[in-house]
Amino acid sequence: MEMQVARFLVYLEAEKDASRHTIKNYSIDLKYFFEFLKNIPLEKIDYLEIRRYLAELNQKGFSKSSVSRKLACLRSFFKFLVRENLVKENPASGVSTPRKDKKLPFFLEEKEVVNLLEAPASGSRMEKRDKAILELLYSSGLRVSELVGLNLEDVDFFAEALRVRGKGKKERLVPAGSKALAATREYLKAREDGGGQNRGPVFLNKGRTRLTDRSVRRILLKYARRIALNKNISPHVLRHTFATHLLDRGADLRSVQELLGHENLSTTQIYTHVTTKRLKEAYHEAHPRA
Repeated sequence: MEMQVARFLVYLEAEKDASRHTIKNYSIDLKYFFEFLKNIPLEKIDYLEIRRYLAELNQKGFSKSSVSRKLACLRSFFKFLVRENLVKENPASGVSTPRKDKKLPFFLEEKEVVNLLEAPASGSRMEKRDKAILELLYSSGLRVSELVGLNLEDVDFFAEALRVRGKGKKERLVPAGSKALAATREYLKAREDGGGQNRGPVFLNKGRTRLTDRSVRRILLKYARRIALNKNISPHVLRHTFATHLLDRGADLRSVQELLGHENLSTTQIYTHVTTKRLKEAYHEAHPRA
């Protein structure tokens, strides 16, 4: 058994170009697995033994991600043994991977958003740009890549909408709030070219080239620190906040799906768990017999 594990680890390094970290983890996982088997011969291991092993991992409190990794290790190991004609079939191939728990999206409260949006207040050209960025992220629920990808011709002030290019370069029209559009107009007027061009990026850095995703993240962190917002914030948090606040105020799930550019409704449904949780908290805090 030890010899086969050693050969497998060499195979991972030489043929699969696996990282040292992966090889180390797989070595530990296989050692743990064979300790569980208590000298059962390789050819006697079937899917029931694999399932018993996974059940023990669950009972011992291993996380679903850890269990999934250990199962992936076994699949890879037995696939190697089949290739080497040491076993006839892979007993781990038919065992389903545990479903990972979906983490609830992190979002900001309305007061926190207001403070953040009002943080760029100096009136300088750069702070006008930053205010427009924050307003658009929250107003339209844009991904950071969609925001930095905006061109001047994508902003329709008359229709109060943005044309954005989402995942897979799919285009969609997204409404923009009056305050976000006003902030964007103020920034464009303050640009050195007065925003009078018809083409080119909306948001520019100091070198007058298109702003990057990383720059937007830095801008957000800068204003979060300015208002002493002691939370782990990112552009995607404003997207989560956008969706959560819409649902809190009665928007239907299908509309939020369209606004976010989600292909499947199931992706958007995670936000219903957030709003349901908030309703339960409000109920337990306010109802006298909760």
